[in-house]
Amino acid sequence: MLEIKNICKSFKDNTVLDGINIKIEKGDVVVLLGPSGSGKTTLLRCINFLEKADSGLITFDDVSADFTNITKKDISTLRKKTGFVFQNYNLFNNKTALDNVAIGLIHARKISPEEAYKISKNALDKVGLKDKYDFYPSQLSGGQQQRVGIARAFAFNPYVILFDEPTSALDPELISEVLSIMKNLAKEGTTMLVVTHEMSFAQEVANQVIFMDKGKIVEQGPPADIFTHPKEERTKQFLRRINNYTDYAI
Repeated sequence: MLEIKNICKSFKDNTVLDGINIKIEKGDVVVLLGPSGSGKTTLLRCINFLEKADSGLITFDDVSADFTNITKKDISTLRKKTGFVFQNYNLFNNKTALDNVAIGLIHARKISPEEAYKISKNALDKVGLKDKYDFYPSQLSGGQQQRVGIARAFAFNPYVILFDEPTSALDPELISEVLSIMKNLAKEGTTMLVVTHEMSFAQEVANQVIFMDKGKIVEQGPPADIFTHPKEERTKQFLRRINNYTDYAI
C-alpha cells in the first residue's frame, strides 16, 4: 500500500526527520504519537508533498519515487493517492460546504461539475452533514467544519487519508463527533495515518502505534504493546506525562 524508506528532512540546521521508515498496508490505522517538534506533521506533509523531503523513497503500490530527483509528474501522481485533513480545517470561507468538497474534484481531478457534486453530496452524507450542503463555514461549528474537511479528503477516494491532529482546534465537547466519524471510516476499511494526542482513539482504533521523538522513530508496535508494555524509556516518559502517571501499566 504505502511504504516510506529513510525519509530525511531538515530546515536549515534543524533536522526534523532523520531516516524514517514506515510501511502501511491497506486498511491499516496507524497513529503517530510524540511531543511537539518530533516531526509528526512534517512527515505527513512530506508524504502529501506539501513539503519536499531532502531524501528517501516513497512507494504507493507499484508507483515509486526518490525524493532527491522526484519529478512534478511523480508528485502529481502520488499526491492523488492521498487525502489530507488539516488541524484548522482549511476551508474556503466564501464557499458552501458542498462547494468546498467539490472544488478540488473539479479543478484537480478534472471531474465534471455534475459528477463532482454528486460525489461531494455522498461524502457529506457519510460524515452526517446531509442538511448542511448550503452552509458556509461561518455557519458551522468547529466540529462540523472539520467533518467537511474529512468529507473533502474522503471524496477523492484516496489510498490513504492523512490526519494532522484533526481535533486539536476543537472545543472538548466537539472532539467526540469528529472521532466518531474517524472510527466509522476505520470500520469501513479506510486506510489512515493519524497524528493525534487522543489516546482513547489510538487504543480503540489503531492497529499500529508509532512513537516519534526528535525526528526519529523511538518505538512502534500494536497499541496493547505500546500502551501497556513500552520498551523504551522515552516512550514511558511521554505516556506518563500525558496520562498523569496513572492510565497505563508502565
